[in-house]
Formats: sequence, C-alpha cells, structure tokens
Amino acid sequence: MKLLVLGGTLFLSRAVAAEAVARGHEVTCAARGHSGGVPEGATLVALDRAEPDWSVLEGDWDAVVDIARSPGWVRDALDHLVDRVPHWVFVSTISVYADHATLHGTPATLPLLDPVGPSDGDVAQDTPEAYGGAKVACEQLVRQRATSSLVVRPGLIVGPGDPTGRFSYWPERLAEGGDVLAPDHPERDVQLIDVRDLATFLVDAAEQRREGVLDATGRVTGLGEVLEEVQRGVEGHGPGSRATLFWAAPAFLRRHHVQPWSGPRSLPLWLPEEMSGMLTHDVSEAFDAGLRTRPISETAADTLTWLRSEQGRVTVTGMTRAEEQELLDDWHTIE
Repeated sequence: MKLLVLGGTLFLSRAVAAEAVARGHEVTCAARGHSGGVPEGATLVALDRAEPDWSVLEGDWDAVVDIARSPGWVRDALDHLVDRVPHWVFVSTISVYADHATLHGTPATLPLLDPVGPSDGDVAQDTPEAYGGAKVACEQLVRQRATSSLVVRPGLIVGPGDPTGRFSYWPERLAEGGDVLAPDHPERDVQLIDVRDLATFLVDAAEQRREGVLDATGRVTGLGEVLEEVQRGVEGHGPGSRATLFWAAPAFLRRHHVQPWSGPRSLPLWLPEEMSGMLTHDVSEAFDAGLRTRPISETAADTLTWLRSEQGRVTVTGMTRAEEQELLDDWHTIE
C-alpha cells in the first residue's frame, strides 16, 4: 500500500507512519519537519499546510491519514488530493460531541457541536473553545467530498511521545513512591488509549478501506485500576518505596484550587462530574472492527522510559511535589 500521512513527525501521525513502514508499506509524510524527523523508512516531503505548495506532492496513494484541526487545511487538502487518493482516514476527537455528561454514548446517539467552518476564519478556530466545532467541520468536509472515508474519534491518547504531559504525570509520580494524592475515588471511570494501538487501528483501516464513523479509545476502566496498572508498570524504576494512594474528594480538591485534566496544579485523568461522559464512551463498535489495546502497565513502563530518555526536554503537567505534600498534610488532618 502507498500511504500518505499528512504529518508524520509528532506523536500520533508519527506512530501511524512508523506502523505503516513496519508493515512494508510505502509511506510519504507531508509535513514542515519542524517537530522532528519521520520514522526511518518513510519519505518526508516538506509541506507547510498554512501556506501549502501542493505541487511538491507528486503521484497517487491508496489512502491518506489526516489529523488536521483546521477546516481550511482539510478543504485545501481535499481540493488537491481527492482525485489522487481513493480512501481518506480522518482522525477527529470525542470533543466533537455537544453532550459530555451522558454516559456510554456512541456516534449514533450523541449530538454534535455546531461546526466551526472555513468561513469562520482559521484564527478563530485555533482556540480550545472552537476545537470541537472545527473538528466537526473537518469531518463534514471529508465525508462529503472523499470517495470513501472513515472518521475516527479518539479520546485521551497516551504513551511515549505524548507532548501534552497529561498521562505522563502518573508514571513519573508513582515511580517515585511514597504517599500520592489521587483524585475523587477508585471507581471513577476513565478511558485512554496507547498511541501505538490507535496507530495500528488507523493503518488497519487504511488497508481495509473501512468506512463510517467510530469512537476509538480504550474500554471504560476504574481510575483505581488504571493507577494500579501504572504502578505495576513502573515498579523497579523508582527509589524503591511503593506508592500509597490517598483519594481526595472533589470538594476538597476544588477548595484547594486543584485543576482537573492537565496543566499547572492539576491531577490528570480527573474530570468534573458534569464532564464524566467524555471518559465513558461505548467503544464496542471499534473493538468489533478490530481495535486492540495493550495493558496500561506496558504503556506506563514505556512512557516512563521515554520520559527519562528525553532528560527534561518534555513537559509533564500536574501538581508539583510541594503542592501535593501541602494537600496531603491537610487531607491527613481532616481524615
């Protein structure tokens, strides 16, 4: 198969290119190349999608994988490539859904946000508030214009190479051991997927020319089980003491200005109750279509190894140890 990856130098798109190369496919990555190199065996064609010169891409491909967030970029790619690529795999996001409170929704049951389209201006689209609506517009363009297409809506993507630092907090923190502040309660639902498992699924979809719309993330798992798996994966990589989790109620965390999800003073993998549906999607259709996921312990171990190989060049978001200790002291006093 001849595969075109629009990207290929960072995290998911790079994992897709690496998986396709490993299978013996002919892989072309169209990217600026500013975020790093492409996997060995792939061909990089320098292309800036903000100001693209599509003439640098010559030939035809069997499929394309695109993860763009700008409808203008997607529209432009379709204008120049739709007659040269028979199958389009577009990576969207579960952020396209308007309802993040309903549990166990599917693409067929959950309403979408209003699209934020090319006419709204790319600058306006490049904000967290517009992200979901812009992806809706991207999906619509692909489904309307591509000869055949699959839209894949992942949830939280984690693993080696993750530039967001959201999941990475936990392998790093649990490897240190000692008393660890954990958010909410062990039964709180969580969903995540290793970037390599998602990449495998996307390459499968390109090979099979699978069509439709699918949510693609891991199965719903309790946060306590997830953190136990993370701890299992990083055992032996820290100073030796096993981590002990202390579960703090949401009201306590809010009172101490702990942020959910990511960023400074946050506890990753925790979402407010009104957003809990983001981590409880029914992904049975994706698993029926061939999605397979590895143990979280393996993801955690590989993520920690990658973090240490980067020697501080990667940002891991979350609470500082001093902030955590202050809250642990207060929590123990209450308890």
